Amino acid sequence: MEDKSHTVGTFQVGDYAVFAALFVVSSGIGVFFAIKERKKASSKEFLVGGRQMSCGPVALSLTASFMSAVTVIGAPSDVYRYGASYVIFGVAYTFVVFLTAELFLPVFYRSGITSTYEYLELRFCKLVRVAATLIYIIQTILYTGVVVYAPALALNQVTGFDLWGSIFATGIVCTFYCTLGGLKAVVWTDAFQMVVMVVGFLTVLIQGASRAGGIESVWSTAHTGGRMDVFDFDVNPLRRHTFWTLSVGGTFTWLGIYGVNQSTIQRCISCKTEGHARWALYLNLLGLWIILFCAVVSGLIMYTFYSRCDPWSAGSVSAPDQLMPYFVMEILGAFPGLPGLFVACAFSGTLSTVAASINALATVTYEDFVSQCYRDLSNRAANWISKALCVVFGVACTTMAVAASYMGGIVQAALSIHGMCGGPMLGLFSLGILFPVTNLKGAVGGLIVGITLSFWVGVGAFIYPAPSNNTRPLELSTAGCNFNLTADGSNQTSVSVSALTSDRYWLADSWYSMSYLYYSAVGFIGTVAAGLLITLLTGESNISLAHTDNSLKHLINKQSSRLTYTNELI
Repeated sequence: MEDKSHTVGTFQVGDYAVFAALFVVSSGIGVFFAIKERKKASSKEFLVGGRQMSCGPVALSLTASFMSAVTVIGAPSDVYRYGASYVIFGVAYTFVVFLTAELFLPVFYRSGITSTYEYLELRFCKLVRVAATLIYIIQTILYTGVVVYAPALALNQVTGFDLWGSIFATGIVCTFYCTLGGLKAVVWTDAFQMVVMVVGFLTVLIQGASRAGGIESVWSTAHTGGRMDVFDFDVNPLRRHTFWTLSVGGTFTWLGIYGVNQSTIQRCISCKTEGHARWALYLNLLGLWIILFCAVVSGLIMYTFYSRCDPWSAGSVSAPDQLMPYFVMEILGAFPGLPGLFVACAFSGTLSTVAASINALATVTYEDFVSQCYRDLSNRAANWISKALCVVFGVACTTMAVAASYMGGIVQAALSIHGMCGGPMLGLFSLGILFPVTNLKGAVGGLIVGITLSFWVGVGAFIYPAPSNNTRPLELSTAGCNFNLTADGSNQTSVSVSALTSDRYWLADSWYSMSYLYYSAVGFIGTVAAGLLITLLTGESNISLAHTDNSLKHLINKQSSRLTYTNELI
């Protein structure tokens, strides 16, 4: 194995030039659409692209936003430590896209709404709509801040890439092209960034496989190291990753932040027809599989390269998330511009996620608050307000990224908020769409119960991390390292395990040790079960509600016939 004692390089001028090109092109797309669409000054044109988008760019945009820099940097590290079972997420992605396209999309698209939460007012009442919108705004700002900060920190600590420069550049550029070009700029910029992500991954795959001795060597070493044990059918919900947690739990997790998420649905309803929207989702599935495959293979190549000298155990990096940038700098450091290409790949995921979040936040705020308070706004005024909201939320997300630097371990909790909120929100929409009997009290009560349960298990798991017998990290070796381990590096594992197993009570080893992928399922089941029970106790909803308009009745009838047909097939 190669000498690992040398230090990896840092960013050079060529790397900064490649990285800067990503920001220049992204900004240029925003300017292009600002000039092109300057005569179409309406909030609908700005927020949903005039509902004239085609399936291709929307599919690329969905994939780019779905795969943030957390995936580009974090997924290979997960495979490195826990094995290739991560690939089973592909099963979850399939279910998520199918359910979104066939169940949720028709409801939102045919209703003609701009904010997904408008449906909740039509189905239940304004209070439910406002509550859901506020939950979405809070969780999205928190999550977006972490999506910006976490990869920037990992890249800074490994490559020397300026931390605050990258954070502020991300916030400024995203806000710039979102404000100028609206949804069309977001979609086309995402499409460009998706191409950058794939090219960056392919660069790492080709050079990494070459340095690791070829694909056969990667396969053999990964198999020997236990990384190819993909299918574990243990039904224990406390296990971190098994076939069931990844496929079933992963479906609930991603459906909660995908199927009823404003960012996703907003781009789907921007398509010119429902057929285009459905095709966009299915083409996006192909993109998800490609990115997932690249991430998993990158993790296996990285494990093969470091199979005899793990940089984390040896103290060369201080956190697992730094492994991928460290690996890239080691294999690509001799090629000017290529490390910059990988960083552009990672930040393409960040830019696409942040831009989609800013645009979605502006949309729900305008539709659910501004337009409800000021119903007689002119198109010009509505357009300027929408742009101003993009600026406000761009500043908010960037500020959250700065705040994340002072949060320490709470960053992990902030990343989990998406899952903890997504499950109850999925349950709330499911009560409205799948269970016509659900009344207002059931919806409100179910949401409260679901949020309580998912946050109880999520926060508890953060305070009492699961023991290693549930997470089961695979063995890492430092036998081939050419330098001495520090005391901290040599006893790191034993210290962490003893810390985890002391002062624990029964909930810590049962309820709080549940796989993080089931948090969303807990919230979903709690919301639906409590909602139906409260409805049963208080009297079911009259679905012909005099309070609902004809469009909602049409929605309910359409969805009821769809469910009847599905039940007949089953």
